Amino acid sequence: MLKKGSKLNSILTGTCPKCQNESMYLDKNPLHLNKILAMHENCSHCGLKYQIEPSFFYGAMYVSYGLNVAIGIAAFIISYIIFSSSIKVAFIAIIVSLVLLFPFVLRWSRNIYINMFVSYDPKTNQK
Repeated sequence: MLKKGSKLNSILTGTCPKCQNESMYLDKNPLHLNKILAMHENCSHCGLKYQIEPSFFYGAMYVSYGLNVAIGIAAFIISYIIFSSSIKVAFIAIIVSLVLLFPFVLRWSRNIYINMFVSYDPKTNQK
């Protein structure tokens, strides 16, 4: 479904954006909350340093904000407009969806942010 070499593949799977051969995270499961941000220093296949500069992933906060706003709007539209619920129920749906999707949004925002700066290089797969 996801073609290797696409940014979407790297974003959704959390693989190295340059070679897409290994996960950037020590633990692939985002539901293990105590290890959610633990990352490898470098890709063992292509050598890409994930922390491009000090505090690099602070910029992912802006991506996270945008993702959370999109999720909140989607939850509101689904609950209030599609299911015709009250405003109170719609806001509860927003809060519940943001809390439940928190670990995924945290990882997706980091994945999106690093993919903004690093592109797939097919030459790294020719070893």
